[in-house]
Amino acid sequence: MLPLLFAGLLAFLLLWLIAKVVRAGLERVLARSSNRSAATAIGRIAYVLLLALAVLISVTVAFPSMTPGRLISVLGVGGIAIGFAFKDIFQNLLAGILLLLRHPFRVGDEITTGEFTGTVEAIETRATHIRTYDGKRVITPNGDVYTKPVTVISAYDMLRSEYDVGIGYGDDLGKAKEIALEAIRSVEGVLEDPTPDVLVWELAGSSKNLRLRWWTRPQRGEVLHVRDRVLRAAAEALSGAGVDLPFPTQVVLFHDQTEATDGDRRRQREGWPAGDSPPEPRPLSRVELVRSDGERGDGDGRS
Repeated sequence: MLPLLFAGLLAFLLLWLIAKVVRAGLERVLARSSNRSAATAIGRIAYVLLLALAVLISVTVAFPSMTPGRLISVLGVGGIAIGFAFKDIFQNLLAGILLLLRHPFRVGDEITTGEFTGTVEAIETRATHIRTYDGKRVITPNGDVYTKPVTVISAYDMLRSEYDVGIGYGDDLGKAKEIALEAIRSVEGVLEDPTPDVLVWELAGSSKNLRLRWWTRPQRGEVLHVRDRVLRAAAEALSGAGVDLPFPTQVVLFHDQTEATDGDRRRQREGWPAGDSPPEPRPLSRVELVRSDGERGDGDGRS
């Protein structure tokens, strides 16, 4: 058996050297046409496959009775068990290879995956490393990154931001739009093309809402600083021009304090049941007032 074992060892060493040469050659060639991470991943996979082939050939040389067919059939049963045991690892490995080959995002891009948003630090065969904006490192399995939606914030050269500003119902819409648009255009960092715009977006309960929209560079720091300058400039310009910026208000009307019929449950339309003996409506002159000292009283001076 010693000559066979020695021959099997020599065969393994020779194939191991070939696997190393193939790995280095693949990494060198693929690094020219792809990124270095993808070249490294493909080189490692080729190295592992050739190493497994080297083991099969070496075992066949050392033990002639163990034919390749028998060896593969024996390994097939164990391979199924290994596949179930390491299913998640293989899934992340395959997803990592696809991410490195298809390049949906690259190192340095800002992405959102799941509940995490940040800059991609590294794309490995098992996981993707993300540095969040608050300085944390998140290691996300590639299986989750590949199978779930991913927002690539810096995929393009520009990013649109927007904000709603409410003006009073007594203010002129056209004038307010011109003032806000001029304020946005004067802000440093707002791109001229595409041009910013101001739209009448909503007629709300206590204000007419204008939507301010502008474009900036997609980097997070640039977006936040330009947003700060845009909102400050728009607020100062509108206030300086006498445009009202109202806050939400609520008006409460008591049914027996507006019209003579509002307190009469037999004639009002709110759907209250009148009953057999509805109460008489309160006289219109009895209006409850809130005094400055916090006490409540009636209009005739009685408390």
